[in-house]
Amino acid sequence: MRSSNNPVLKSLSEVRTTNYYGGYQQQAHDPYGQYGAPQQPLQAERPMTVDDVVTNTGITLGVIIALAAVNFGIAAFVNVKLSLLLTLIGAIGGLVTVLVGTFGKKYGSKAITLTYAAFEGLFVGGISVVLSGFIVGKQNAGLLIGEAIIGTLGVFLGMLYVYKTGAVKVTPRFNRIMTGALIGVLVLMLGNMVGAMFFGFNPLRDGGPIAIAFSLVCIVLAALSFISDFDVAEQLIREGAPARYSWGVAMGLAVTLVWLYTEILRLLSYFQSR
Repeated sequence: MRSSNNPVLKSLSEVRTTNYYGGYQQQAHDPYGQYGAPQQPLQAERPMTVDDVVTNTGITLGVIIALAAVNFGIAAFVNVKLSLLLTLIGAIGGLVTVLVGTFGKKYGSKAITLTYAAFEGLFVGGISVVLSGFIVGKQNAGLLIGEAIIGTLGVFLGMLYVYKTGAVKVTPRFNRIMTGALIGVLVLMLGNMVGAMFFGFNPLRDGGPIAIAFSLVCIVLAALSFISDFDVAEQLIREGAPARYSWGVAMGLAVTLVWLYTEILRLLSYFQSR
């Protein structure tokens, strides 16, 4: 199977085998096991289907949207500082949950995926408050958020169409290029964050021409990441991965969607402030 540049789906693609069983993978070189007795799968699982992926991705996004609305409502009607605190908790919690799910090999954990969705919902709601200008009383904040949501859905559906028509082929070279580009973007983000914190130097996020170009690059990379994500999901389905792995696919898709939404909203905010 071709690997993905998405850390969650990459971990899923690395554990696939020809046959999936509940907690057990038959070793082709030793069909009779350690004691010479024929090995049998401990418990056969229902294979994953497209419906599983669609349903669990929908549930995951539903949790994100619900918690985002809650945190936005807290900023609007309760206390902005509390909302910002929840945003920070959501950002840290979401990152920790992704790391646990990826490196802890919780590939098909519904609990991990929904926990991530809850944290990420808090983050999305709070970052929407900040980037839309709602926190400083701009009246078109809601319109800006709506445009970002429509843009995110449009890019997602557009890339799904591109993948289904085969206009862009997923190859090992494609994934290597994407991985290198994503690492480069991450390094630039970290360098910019350090510069902003210690030297007041923030060219990638100050709304200027460089910041606009950087956001466009991030949007393009997030969009192309969907191609790899779809490819991994399709191959898992084709190879008969357990149905529970659809939760891992849902989490991987949610990671890319949240990044794409954030970058689109950020880009729109630059033009709003001009």
